[in-house]
Amino acid sequence: MLDRHAEGHIPPKHHIVHRDDAGNLLHEECLTRQGFDGPYVLIYHQHEPHRHTAWRASEYGWAPPELESEETSRVLRRRHFKSWEMPTTSGPPISSRVPILFNDDVVCGICRPTESDPVYFANVDGDELFYIHRGGGVLRSILGDVAFEEKDYVFVPRGVKYRIELDDSDEQHWIWFECTRDFFLPKQWRTATGQFRMDAPFCHRDFTKPTFHGPVDEGIRTFVTKSAGRFTEYDLQNSPLDCVGWDGSTYPWKFPILNFQPRAGQVHLPPDWHGNFAFPGGLICSFVPRTVDFHPQAIPCPYPHESVHCDEFLFYCEGNFVSRKGISEGSVSFHPRGIMHGPHPGAYEGSIGHDRTNELAVMMDTFKPLHVTKQAVAVEDDDYHASWLP
Repeated sequence: MLDRHAEGHIPPKHHIVHRDDAGNLLHEECLTRQGFDGPYVLIYHQHEPHRHTAWRASEYGWAPPELESEETSRVLRRRHFKSWEMPTTSGPPISSRVPILFNDDVVCGICRPTESDPVYFANVDGDELFYIHRGGGVLRSILGDVAFEEKDYVFVPRGVKYRIELDDSDEQHWIWFECTRDFFLPKQWRTATGQFRMDAPFCHRDFTKPTFHGPVDEGIRTFVTKSAGRFTEYDLQNSPLDCVGWDGSTYPWKFPILNFQPRAGQVHLPPDWHGNFAFPGGLICSFVPRTVDFHPQAIPCPYPHESVHCDEFLFYCEGNFVSRKGISEGSVSFHPRGIMHGPHPGAYEGSIGHDRTNELAVMMDTFKPLHVTKQAVAVEDDDYHASWLP
């Protein structure tokens, strides 16, 4: 959650009478987190937002994570999934998400939509973060529009009504995270009052907030919500975007990955220094082009390591991945805890003397073990674990 922000026509105090210019009473909606103890937003509607004319199970939505077979999960190994080979089925973002890894805290997957969302959607099961590898569009929410393009992160808090309009890009290829417990910006980068520290790898100006347009009526009257894995559809009498103003710290935003300010040290820095976003049980890191270690005898390539408390997910966006072979743009590597991994043969010594890397990648470390889905197995590179052999 970011700083408090206000848009449009709001009253001088919350929970009091608020009318429009014609004297009509406006209706306050409270979207709260952690009961009433967490961040929240107050939304002021022209009409009562909780009235529905019909409700039913929805045909929109995505399949829940389905665990891979016992045969493929029995042997613990380093794994590589070719996300660009994931079958593309015609459909909007609400129905195009394919889980590839999951645990109790997070689901991550691939989204390759081919058409814009025809309905509004709110995910009550989790906060959502998208990384736009290819494509672009506009996230249109009750709180305003967030235009996005390649190399942007796009965040949607749980419960916020939105839909995504795609641009005319030839390809849409996104990474998607559903944080089922919570999502926050790492506490080590904040002051006691919540402002980003001066030494944080980003500042408030790096985040783009929604552009508010006031009440909008696109003629859409269908709203879908996801709760406990169930997609329920409602018909509304009025536009779901009848908001005249809002106030709070729970709203969508975008963050271009290249706005992340990388660090360099005398010797190789651990991934924590690249921490961009967090959730209970996990950290999402941004690896961007940067100057590398400047000790005269530094080895810039990551050292072999076995993190006995963390599983590692890594999405390769672009650049020269000096520590790996057989990896390309759109590759997903998965290194379970307890299995040592690191540079491919020759890469460790070959990195000596390098002073810069142009790699661009998104990484996630989790404390709970990640499980592989059947959909991920269908695009797996079975030779990856053996690729460390000379």
